[in-house]
Amino acid sequence: MVLTAQPFFWTAGICMSLGATLAGGGRLVLQENFEPEAALDAIEKLRVTTVFAWPHQETAMASLPGAAERDLRSVEKLNHASPLAALCGIDEDRWGTSGSYGLSETFTLASAIPARSPAALREKTAGRPLPGMQIRIVDPETGEPVATGERGEIAVKGITLMKGYHKVDPELYLDAEGFFRTQDGGYFDDEGYLYWEGRLGNLIKTGGANVSPLEIEEALRSYPGLWTAHAVGVPHPTWGEIVVLCAVATGEGDEGVTEDAIRAFLRTHLAIYKVPRRVLFFRKEELALTANQKIQAGPLREAAKKRLVADGADVDGYRYRAADIEGTA
Repeated sequence: MVLTAQPFFWTAGICMSLGATLAGGGRLVLQENFEPEAALDAIEKLRVTTVFAWPHQETAMASLPGAAERDLRSVEKLNHASPLAALCGIDEDRWGTSGSYGLSETFTLASAIPARSPAALREKTAGRPLPGMQIRIVDPETGEPVATGERGEIAVKGITLMKGYHKVDPELYLDAEGFFRTQDGGYFDDEGYLYWEGRLGNLIKTGGANVSPLEIEEALRSYPGLWTAHAVGVPHPTWGEIVVLCAVATGEGDEGVTEDAIRAFLRTHLAIYKVPRRVLFFRKEELALTANQKIQAGPLREAAKKRLVADGADVDGYRYRAADIEGTA
């Protein structure tokens, strides 16, 4: 039995939540709009076995007063890093969907490994190409395939690839061999596993090095007291960009939710140049969300700039000013 609030206009909702559940003969428990207390009620009363939710939705459920007293032991399939895991009695990382890669244009997954694969493999890789799918890594500028281990743009071709964009000529998004240029960065290792490093346009270029926001966000996924945290690149005259972390606290366990504490934690998990120069805290209502509850990177980057200006922030001798904000002179 699967509980989800994923929208069905989104491929994970229609393919993974709806399609896979019904194809497997399962029962689907839905919410038209996500409501954490009602979700916990459904898990407890209907004995839900699988939960598909965004990390901030899982945090919202786990943070509700009395959540720890509920009987959620029916849940068997849930990512171990979820704050709900301990409440469900999941004490080992035995199952997870992280070892996969896909996007709307490929009708969800183009590569994957079994959800019960070893945790170390699921956490590191995006799996191998699925039957009927071809994936190559190409140079973002020339479109030429690159060598194994070399980073580039992920290009995909196969049976689940979309027929096309409405009123857009195929040559604008397909190469001469029919591969779809995803604008995602990644590489293959020697064993044929794909590694996804996030959107090429979202990579933060600081001091000549590329930093993936995803790596920073994954390092913080189990950090207590955070509802969500997203890394963005903010322009800087010396470094090109600096890494800025935008975070929302849950309101519980706030003693460890400080800029200094988070940066100190990340220094033990990341290379020093990947550690955010600043950690900025926002309220939930200050974040711009898409229709399926994803944080919008563009507006978040502008919000970070505005906060740095409002704080009179000085980073390595540069003080942020109103002219750094989009639309100002």
